[in-house]
Amino acid sequence: MKLNMGTLDRRLRLFLVAPALVVIALVMGPGGLVPIVLYVVAAVMVGTSLVGSCPLYTLVGVQTCPASSDAARAGVSGGN
Repeated sequence: MKLNMGTLDRRLRLFLVAPALVVIALVMGPGGLVPIVLYVVAAVMVGTSLVGSCPLYTLVGVQTCPASSDAARAGVSGGN
């Protein structure tokens, strides 16, 4: 799996976005579809930030990892 998330992106997801989604879901109440979706999205945010790779970024072609983008610009392949 190729890393495509930078440090700032990973920290924002882990320490800002995911906790905010959990708090919003808790305020909305325990039942209902929206809080469950918010919990799932928060879990995905935590998972992708811990792994350092976002599948959606891969599909869209976004890369916030500066080391990987520098290597791509220089034409260095990752072992292939």
